[in-house]
Amino acid sequence: MSESSSPSTHSNVPALAPKPRPDRSVWYLRGAFLVILAMAMVTVSVTNQWLTQRFTESTKSRAELRLVLYAGNLLSELQRNSIVPQILARDPTLIGALNSNDFSTSTQRLISFVEEIGAASLMLLDREGRVVAATDRSRLGSAHRAEPFFVEALRANSTVFSVIQRDTGAYSFSYSRRIESGSQVSGVIVVEVDLAKFENQWAGISDAVHVSDSTGTIILSTEPRWRGLNEAQALARETPQSAIDRAIRATADWTALPADAYLQGQAVMRSEGRIQFQGWRIVSYTTYASVRERVNGVLALEIMGFAILLAIVFYFLSRKSALRVALFQRESAELRALNARLQREIAERERVEKTLEVAEQTLAQSSKLAALGEMSAAVSHELNQPLAAMKTYLAGARLLLRRNRPEEALASFGRIDGLIERMGAITRQLKSYARKGSDTFVPVNMGDALASSLSIMEPQLRQRQVRIARVLPNEPVFVMGDRVRVEQVMINLLRNALDATKSVKDPEIEIILAAGDTVTFTVRDNGPGIEDLDALFEPFYTTKQPGDGVGLGLAISSGIVNDHGGRLTARNSQQGGAVFEMRLPVAPDDRIEAAE
Repeated sequence: MSESSSPSTHSNVPALAPKPRPDRSVWYLRGAFLVILAMAMVTVSVTNQWLTQRFTESTKSRAELRLVLYAGNLLSELQRNSIVPQILARDPTLIGALNSNDFSTSTQRLISFVEEIGAASLMLLDREGRVVAATDRSRLGSAHRAEPFFVEALRANSTVFSVIQRDTGAYSFSYSRRIESGSQVSGVIVVEVDLAKFENQWAGISDAVHVSDSTGTIILSTEPRWRGLNEAQALARETPQSAIDRAIRATADWTALPADAYLQGQAVMRSEGRIQFQGWRIVSYTTYASVRERVNGVLALEIMGFAILLAIVFYFLSRKSALRVALFQRESAELRALNARLQREIAERERVEKTLEVAEQTLAQSSKLAALGEMSAAVSHELNQPLAAMKTYLAGARLLLRRNRPEEALASFGRIDGLIERMGAITRQLKSYARKGSDTFVPVNMGDALASSLSIMEPQLRQRQVRIARVLPNEPVFVMGDRVRVEQVMINLLRNALDATKSVKDPEIEIILAAGDTVTFTVRDNGPGIEDLDALFEPFYTTKQPGDGVGLGLAISSGIVNDHGGRLTARNSQQGGAVFEMRLPVAPDDRIEAAE
């Protein structure tokens, strides 16, 4: 080395005072400040999204549970009142009053019934539809001849249920049944069901609830103006009209998932349930206010924690600034001692350089031995495939000769001759490895190279009964390279795929050849995949059993692809197994035409 050749030049170097070094701890604290700030932003963002989704799901689950309870209460109330008309239609006192037109005690009797039943009201109508007895005395004498509960009750032999919208917009719900005396119809008993009480109960718990019948018309709702409309019409009344309201509505939901609907400018989630009664459905709308409050509470705690960390970093930064002046004073004294130490280190370095020359010579010899060992392993690995194929073809030729089939045996010998030529090409390639930069590339038909590689691998593939799926382009695909070395990479990839599927019940290998900006050769297997992708292309790294491989195939293949200006990559497939891709530049058209 140049430094060791002139050791005397260091002896006259004057003692120079080293420049003050910057305080790295200050930079570390500044870096920690930026890291904490970035972590705070990422954590708050991720926490916001995750908690919003979790709290939204829990809120929706509670809303759906409430709907089940609401539907159960409605159904219970309807079923409890449905039996009342059948009982009252058989009451002898009411039948006798209708026959004698004496209703002096009928109203009082109905009042005694309504207290036990819990219905909204009871009415007794004669055959003309006139109210002759009622728990609400103001209805006495009123005519309901055209009302559905009277008309349908006279026509039906059983209890009928009627829904009537009043002038106020509210709906009344009633069960009615005709009263018979002998074979004659004497009147009709009507039982009104109080479902409006549920609207008041729902208004105190949920944001908005409505019940619709089988036609989609809202008959019960915590929003009175929704009654008589369908859901789309009801929501249209709640949509903000002005552009300012729409902008505020769009920016107010940054912590919530996309809203199902909007009520009075607020984002709400929609939950729907069924009521087992005449196709009724119940729907509730719950605002995201509780979700926002819970998410913001957790985010506030996170922000507070990061703020405390940042405050601690600020404290140490200010303290470091105060101590920096004292450190500079201390370093001025240390610099003088450092000058003397540098003189001793220069002398020590001169001795080390002399020792280093001897170590470099020893290292060079060791590198030569290591290269020789690696080359021997590479030759063994690359010649293993043709030798195995030759052994199979020789066994087949021997069997064919015994069966007096010499023509087929000659074909096997022809294949053996081709393998011998391939082995010679491989040895010549390894022999000229040191001057590989002088190789001249020619256009290589990738389809022909693949066919040749599969021919060499045919005995192993046939022995293992592996299903081969090939996806090839219609037109020939050319690259610039050495065909023997390209086939060498293909054979290594196919052999690795074959070895990877040894433990698979139905082994499959998929081969894809595609051309675009580059030529891509892909081999995918359905084996167990690759555990360590980082060390895959390192020499002597292998996952095979001892004796099956030395770990040079992929390392040599990667070097060959790099020499061709391409890239060899590996990954694990989402469907299982490993995927290897060899990407090579497309051969220019003029070179292909010249080769043809």
